[in-house]
Amino acid sequence: MRTAFQRDRDRIIHSSAFRRLEYKTQVFVYHEGDYFRTRLTHTIEVAQISRTIARSLGVNEDLTEAVALAHDMGHPPFGHSGEKTLNELLADEGGFNHNFHSLKVVDFLEKKYPSFDGLNLTFEVREGIAKHSTDYDHEGPSEFSSYPFASLEGQIVDSADEIAYNSHDIDDGIASGMLSIDGIMAVRLWRNCFGEVKKRYPSESEKTHRLVSVSRLIGEQVTDVISQARSKIDRFHIRTVEDIRTAPERIAVFSPEMEEMNEELKAFLMKHLYRQHRVVRMSGKAERILKDLFRTYLEIPEQLPPDVYREFQKSKSKRTIADYIAQMTDKFAIDEHNKLFNPYEKV
Repeated sequence: MRTAFQRDRDRIIHSSAFRRLEYKTQVFVYHEGDYFRTRLTHTIEVAQISRTIARSLGVNEDLTEAVALAHDMGHPPFGHSGEKTLNELLADEGGFNHNFHSLKVVDFLEKKYPSFDGLNLTFEVREGIAKHSTDYDHEGPSEFSSYPFASLEGQIVDSADEIAYNSHDIDDGIASGMLSIDGIMAVRLWRNCFGEVKKRYPSESEKTHRLVSVSRLIGEQVTDVISQARSKIDRFHIRTVEDIRTAPERIAVFSPEMEEMNEELKAFLMKHLYRQHRVVRMSGKAERILKDLFRTYLEIPEQLPPDVYREFQKSKSKRTIADYIAQMTDKFAIDEHNKLFNPYEKV
């Protein structure tokens, strides 16, 4: 009844790692407010954008959706702050990369089936996870290094991830009060979208203008990626998967003009949102929590759950502790920190 890629998608959705994305951070820690995006809502948005692009280009929508749903399953708690911290803590064991860890989750760490570890996903979905690459990512294991590029479906997810990031971080930034609409008018891409929305709906509220502008921002970028991909497919005479993987350059990308506007937007977000003092303070808290957990588990490993402790006794590797921490949600990590370091908290 299902294709192999549909089965992959369903196994991903029913995995423990996928469910945990609900309480893992994008920019704002989970208790900052119910409105803000989490890893799960971000993943759903990436899947929706990816399916739109895949359908428009006539490529495999099921494969695209499966890669999109799995692409962030290896993220630790507290967003990129968590990944940066684990990377530092594992510096002498090769560091921590969430693409590599996502693959490890689907290949080994999920334990749902009696006949195999992991989810037993197809090569194509695993390739899309391993070669996922945006500004925040680095390509994963060498198993997939035979070709310079991932499949077109995998590349679509990369572009959709960036579109979702930039668009919803504007929305969350304005909703949080850290960004102002007046301030972000300095960014050409936003200014163009917001101006068109105000002209079309002059009597609507500022909130409506913001929400519709975010939608328009996504639409403009999606349309641009589709147009650019079609142009490159024709220019490079793309006919097969091998043609995609060995093409002179990536296929599912922004046009030069959109890329320039997108870079301006990302620079604005970096300066005014990701380095905003409240976000920096949240990141500092996250770093301290994860370092405390890592060090106390390493010093007294008997504090680990019995199954993790047994694995640590066998491996004698700090990565076993990092794997355990990486699966935590923001809430679980905070609660665990309280149990270990707050003398009044029950253990």
